Amino acid sequence: MKTLKLDYLVIGSGIAGLSASNKLASTDCSVGVITKSISKEGSTQYAQGGIAVAMNEDDTTKYHFEDTLKAGAELCNKDAVSILVEEGPARVKELIELGANFDKIGQKYSFTKEAAHGKRRILHAGDATGKEIEKALGKHLKSQLNVNFYENTSVIQLIVEDNNCLGCLAVHNNELVLFEAKATIIATGGCAQVFARNTNPPVSTGDGIILGYDAGCDVQDMEFMQFHPTTLFLGDKKPISIFLISEAVRGEGGVLRNINGEQFMKNYHPDAELAPRDIVARSIFMEMSKTNSHVYLDLGGLKKDVKKRFPTIYERCLEARIDITRDFIPVAPAAHYFMGGLKTDGNGKTNVERLYAAGEVASLGLHGANRLASNSLLDGLVFGYRAAADALELDNSEVVIDLKKLDTENPAISESAAVKIMAAKQIIRKTMWHNVGIIRSKESLTEALITLKKLDWLYKLATFNLGVVEAKNMLKTSQLITKSALEREESRGAHFRADFPDRDNTNWKIHIVKNSRVI
Repeated sequence: MKTLKLDYLVIGSGIAGLSASNKLASTDCSVGVITKSISKEGSTQYAQGGIAVAMNEDDTTKYHFEDTLKAGAELCNKDAVSILVEEGPARVKELIELGANFDKIGQKYSFTKEAAHGKRRILHAGDATGKEIEKALGKHLKSQLNVNFYENTSVIQLIVEDNNCLGCLAVHNNELVLFEAKATIIATGGCAQVFARNTNPPVSTGDGIILGYDAGCDVQDMEFMQFHPTTLFLGDKKPISIFLISEAVRGEGGVLRNINGEQFMKNYHPDAELAPRDIVARSIFMEMSKTNSHVYLDLGGLKKDVKKRFPTIYERCLEARIDITRDFIPVAPAAHYFMGGLKTDGNGKTNVERLYAAGEVASLGLHGANRLASNSLLDGLVFGYRAAADALELDNSEVVIDLKKLDTENPAISESAAVKIMAAKQIIRKTMWHNVGIIRSKESLTEALITLKKLDWLYKLATFNLGVVEAKNMLKTSQLITKSALEREESRGAHFRADFPDRDNTNWKIHIVKNSRVI
C-alpha cells in the first residue's frame, strides 16, 4: 500500500477546502487536497446568486447579523454569526486581491438583494459567482509548490488512534493509498443527493459527514435540509442534479405565478417573493398541491437586461426551449443546502483531536434552522480559513500509524450486487423526497425509517468499491436525518412537521446527536 506523508490534509475542493488550503499554503508546510472528482466539481462552482457580505456603503455587520438571526428561526449560534459577519469583509477583500472579479457599476461594486436580506449586500459575478471564486482560489493554489491536488480520489475512512486523527485511507486509480497528516480538515460539502429532487452535483452524497461520524464525531441539526424554492422543472426529465434558478432573480423583481398565471406569494407571507427561503419553498409546495402542477417564475418585471444579468440561466433555459426574456420559467422546489453536519466550534474543531470540519459538512449553529441566502459561500470562506489557522497552531509531533490495525481487504462486487446497490440508492432518494421532504409528519418519518432499515444489508458489504461506499454513506446520512426529524417535535425553519405546525418553545435548542448513538 502506497503511503504519502503530509503536514496537512484537506478533504474537499470547494470554497471551504480552498480557503483552508490557501491559509495553510502561506506557510512552508506540505498540503494535500483530496477531491472525489476533479478539483472544481463541487457545489461551489454551481453557486449562482453571490456571496453575502456587509461591504455596501449603507450596510453594516450589525444589519447582516440581525438578518441572519431572523432567517435562522431563532436557532442560530450568535457567536458563530458574529464571527461570520465581522471577518467576512476581510476574507472577501483577500479574494478580490487574488483576482476574483465581481460585477461593478462604474467603479463601485454592484450589490443585489435576496430573500430575507434587509439590505443589498450580495456581491456577484453575473450568475456564476461560485465559479469565479473557485477559479481565483484554485488558480492561486495550483501555483503553490507546497500544495498537491489528488483528484478522483475517494476517502474510505479516517485513521483515528486514541481519539487523534492521523490521516485517512483513500482509493486513487483503484489503488489503496494511506495519507498521513498531523491535521485533517473535512470540507466535502453537503448531502442533498440523498433526495430524488436536488440541486447538488453527483458527489454530494454525505461522505464527509459519515467519515467524521464513523471516526467518532458528534453531529448536529441533522433534521435541517434547506429546499430551494425555484429549480427548473422539466416534467419527467429528471437529471441527477436539477438546475437552480437563483434567488437573485426574485431579488431583482421576478415574481411567482401559479399554473393559472396568478401571483400567490402574498397569500402566504407579507414579504411575498422575498420571504425567507423555507417559507417560499413551502408556499410553492402548497400551491402545487392545490393545482396539481408546477408554478412559474415571471421575469417580465425586471428592469435589468436579464440576458446580461443572468447569462447562465438564460443559456440553460434556452437549451430547454425557454426564452426567459419572454417566457415564464417553470419551477419547483428541490433539496439544496444542509444546515446540519459535523459538530464543530468556532475554529472548526470536532470532538476528535486533529480533525476539523468547515463549510456545508460542518455545523456550529451558524445557519440555525434556515440559512440566509448567500451566506453559504461566506461560511466556507471564513470558517475554512479559521480551521486552517487553528490547525497551524498544533504541535509538530510526527504521525505514526500502526499499519497492522488497518483492514485493507477489498472483495470484488458481482454484477448482480452492483445492480442491487444502484437500486438501493434510488430507494433512498425516493424515500427521502416523499417521506422526509418539504412537509413531514410522524407517520411519514416512521415509514421512511422502516424502508431505510430494510437496506441495512449494505453495511455488511466490506469493500472499497465507490458505489458501495456512496450507498452506505447515503443510507447512514438518511437515517440520521430522518431520526433527528422524528425527534424534533415542532416546526422550525426548514423543518416543517404537519403534525406540529406551530412552534413548541420546549424544543428551541440545538439538536446534537452524540456519536455513541446507534442508528
